[in-house]
Amino acid sequence: MSIKPKMVQWDPTDIKKELLKKYPPKVARKRAKQIMINEATECEAPPEIVANVRTIPGIITMRGCTYAGCKGVIMGPTRDIVNITHGPIGCGFYSWLTRRNQTDPGVDGENYIPYCFSTDMQDQDIIFGGEKKLEAAIQEAYDLFHPKAICIFSTCPVGLIGDDVHAVSRKMKEKFGDCNVFGFSCEGYKGVSQSAGHHIANNQVFTHLVGENKEPKEGKYKINLLGEYNIGGDGFEIDRILKKCGITNIATFSGNSTYDQFASAQHADLSCVMCHRSINYVADMLETKYGIPWIKVNFIGAKSTAKSLRKIAEYFNDPELVKKVNDVIAEEMPEVEAAIEDIKERTAGKTAMLFVGGSRAHHYNDLFAELGMKTISAGYEFGHRDDYEGRQVIPNIKVDADSRNIEELEITPSPDEFKARKTPAELKALEDAGLKFRHYDGLNPDLDKGSIIIDDLNQYEAEKLVELLKPDLFCAGIKEKFSIQKLGIPMKQLHSYDSGGPYAGFKGAINFYQEIDRLVNSKVWSYMKAPWQENPELTATFVWE
Repeated sequence: MSIKPKMVQWDPTDIKKELLKKYPPKVARKRAKQIMINEATECEAPPEIVANVRTIPGIITMRGCTYAGCKGVIMGPTRDIVNITHGPIGCGFYSWLTRRNQTDPGVDGENYIPYCFSTDMQDQDIIFGGEKKLEAAIQEAYDLFHPKAICIFSTCPVGLIGDDVHAVSRKMKEKFGDCNVFGFSCEGYKGVSQSAGHHIANNQVFTHLVGENKEPKEGKYKINLLGEYNIGGDGFEIDRILKKCGITNIATFSGNSTYDQFASAQHADLSCVMCHRSINYVADMLETKYGIPWIKVNFIGAKSTAKSLRKIAEYFNDPELVKKVNDVIAEEMPEVEAAIEDIKERTAGKTAMLFVGGSRAHHYNDLFAELGMKTISAGYEFGHRDDYEGRQVIPNIKVDADSRNIEELEITPSPDEFKARKTPAELKALEDAGLKFRHYDGLNPDLDKGSIIIDDLNQYEAEKLVELLKPDLFCAGIKEKFSIQKLGIPMKQLHSYDSGGPYAGFKGAINFYQEIDRLVNSKVWSYMKAPWQENPELTATFVWE
């Protein structure tokens, strides 16, 4: 069986109507606010989209939970901190390595990422409390590994029964003396999505780790790289490029990260934000407390990588660094351009859909553009309005009950360590020259007018979009992977890259070009048959039809 040929182009308004047609009226009205036809241009304000709201019950969402965002995304990639999940072993599985965050053990050889630590709470622990069991688990981890830090992550049952992971952590930290023990109230139900877990993790890392190491770090051009998680080795490639340029990366939050990196982050002179959604909180706090400005960067895509390197060089305003960066770009780009020249004739004009994370869909749009491909529909699993429309909308975002569940830290300038890296006049001169601080335009302006932007895409909508628009490639996460492939469409898993990567930087871009070339030009997908296409299937109608 071959894929049906592409039919007459659907009007975006009609597509939206088709997506909503199956829903009950009340659900359709609510869902309509999360499906937006992009009308943003350079001259127009981005249209408003409803985001960061709870998934409608009964809809099969592609989101993760608060615990997954805290443990899996932010703390998971840190190699020398022991992470203990306090809860039943079902949640404990996620305390293992599930996202392909790679790491280099370093000179000390400490690497706890491959291990799965859980208190494995049973019925009696739920009934009588699990704090003693947690104490025993922390003690056992300390005796076995003597790590610099142990982190405790609360799961849903822990929040329901009231175990105080923070009190237990303080008690054990005081007992050990040489091990920093602290907890996260990241129960899965606590927020709208994994985004809440990012915020909770950021708060605790900033409170318990950042600033602990007072010893200055060497380096002429010192940065923090925020929101990079070294999936498939992305962080290795970015570090290679930075080192080649003479730029010192003090701390990555949190791909291939270490305790010392977190503890030394205040020594950087600039913070570079990759994933805006997961880490903008830390960027703001570092600026407020220590005086470190931040800029938005993107190392996904060769052109974006070059642009980001030049932004960093522009900030430091040193002709020596500017020259070095341009030399590195000139050295790296010929191989990239050769790959594009070879591949682009086979990928130009192809279409893609991107429904990934909280900045990744935006980042990969640049890579597809380099291949001459068009993103026809995109969205985030856990984005907020500012991720779509830009940070200028933040003052107008209404704080709801779910957001109030998350502690907001009151950060003030450090009396001892605050140091303005640039004078107001220097910052203004840089901004007048085009370098924007604390700024993010969001996804919408970079997508074509008429693109369909969908927040919190669900399984039904994904399959309907494929049916209507017949993309050449669908990019999302592991939950969607196999259902999309059964529709005969190649699917690229961009949460953990399956077995691929790196895709960041110059060499990563070449890897990505070659993989996309293989995917969109493979004949195998057109011969795929889902089980229900070979055997009769049961059919039914909704009660409201």
